[in-house]
Amino acid sequence: MKEIHELTSMDMVDSFIQQHKLTFLYVSRQECSVCHALLPKIRELLQPYPSIALGHIDANQVEEVASKFLIFTVPIMLVLVEQKEVVRSDRFVRLDRLAEQLEQIYSSYA
Repeated sequence: MKEIHELTSMDMVDSFIQQHKLTFLYVSRQECSVCHALLPKIRELLQPYPSIALGHIDANQVEEVASKFLIFTVPIMLVLVEQKEVVRSDRFVRLDRLAEQLEQIYSSYA
């Protein structure tokens, strides 16, 4: 199963993004049932992509994440390539479309 890095501060988030060429950030809240249901599916979706680092941020714990990434709802998934956002998918994510985007990004940058 894909390793999840729990990011508990903005310093950790910034450092995580800088350390990885391909970054997938999953932002959720503890009280969000959709967030809890979707995270295992995201881990499974990312399994074939070892170079994509998966970071999880609890927006209740790291409140600054909302303003830094302009987040208005959870869950939100951000894919960054070399610290630049290339994919943003929110609450009503289409996993098939996200899978296509990941494949395209991975074949271009990994």
